[in-house]
Amino acid sequence: MGKIFVEGVGEVQEYVDVCDYAVGLSRMIGGPILPSERPGHALIEQWNPVGLVGIITAFNFPVAVYGWNSAIAMICGNACLWKGAPTTSLISVAVTKIIAKVLEDNRVPGAVCSLVCGGADIGTAMARDERMDLLSFTGSTKVGKQVALMVQERFGRSLLELGGNNAIIVFEDADLNLVIPSALFAAVGTAGQRCTTARRLFLHESIHDEVVAKLAKAYAQVRIGDPWDSDTLYGPLHTKEAVKMFLDAVEQAKQQGGSVVCGGKVINRPGNYVEPTIVTGLPHNAPIVHTETFAPILYVLKFKEEEEVFAWNNEVKQGLSSSIFTKDLGRIFRWLGPKGSDCGIVNVNIPTSGAEIGGAFGGEKHTGGGRESGSDSWKLYMRRSTCTINYSKNLPLAQGIKFQ
Repeated sequence: MGKIFVEGVGEVQEYVDVCDYAVGLSRMIGGPILPSERPGHALIEQWNPVGLVGIITAFNFPVAVYGWNSAIAMICGNACLWKGAPTTSLISVAVTKIIAKVLEDNRVPGAVCSLVCGGADIGTAMARDERMDLLSFTGSTKVGKQVALMVQERFGRSLLELGGNNAIIVFEDADLNLVIPSALFAAVGTAGQRCTTARRLFLHESIHDEVVAKLAKAYAQVRIGDPWDSDTLYGPLHTKEAVKMFLDAVEQAKQQGGSVVCGGKVINRPGNYVEPTIVTGLPHNAPIVHTETFAPILYVLKFKEEEEVFAWNNEVKQGLSSSIFTKDLGRIFRWLGPKGSDCGIVNVNIPTSGAEIGGAFGGEKHTGGGRESGSDSWKLYMRRSTCTINYSKNLPLAQGIKFQ
């Protein structure tokens, strides 16, 4: 898909890691035994597979996202039907062949993890098919909304992992030795094409100019080149359409009062290369700032007070990832609390991107509300039954009802 070699290796490693995690999890899945109010009765929860899990993934993580879903789905007892992105179909075929061989070597049919290639017509068919017990969709908020409506129309179950307009907030007491590499990785990594990419950088007014200068210097040192070259840190965008979206966003930012500190142009070389870009001077609520552009554009914004910047973090429609940089313990816990970030991923002194597989991955609001990978995400791939067992010779009713 165009990401640099080390990120590609890291993505495959993520699939390996989540398989490792899932194997351990398979021995731990279970429901509680609950106290029954009725003598001689047991109350338990039983978890069973949903059946068939449809998995639609995006171009930007063409291996790992399927790994999160398929590994957890399989240890929950489900079969999988995968539709990868049309532009990364060779990756989907290669991964499916590897999985099929492993399954068949262990006397499990390879078709437990099946693959279908195609475009939106295939995705629509999957969303509308009642045999699809769960549909996990990763992609844009616009398409995700359409998928959710189609699935809900048949009272199906969906897991949505959609867009993000993620912010890093840097307070005056922050360690800038952490801030600069974090902001650089979060904004420039994968050429700005992660759902967790940092798109907004809020800087306290007292350190704004210093951080912008240091960040611009770091941007100038980013090694741009062939993603296969192990020395490259920044590769191309995925498509020509992405290049056009980048240019349109830069132009809108200028029209709305922004200043391009660095970048903003197409790089004159073969491929879909654009310059990583920093824009300053925009208000926090500028329309372009509230628009998720899947490209390496970072909007740098000034703030004065904690309360206002927490509100600005939350004012966008998406709620995926967020991070603050501070040493203030009270502020950290306010950030994690009910009046802090409204995102599914809430970080302190680390970037917005680069999540571990052990935690639940996903976000709120227009990000879709789904959770994948770790923690108790496995529950989404199973159905729960509450079971009451009478092992006595009497028939007491709940709530002390007498029916005689």
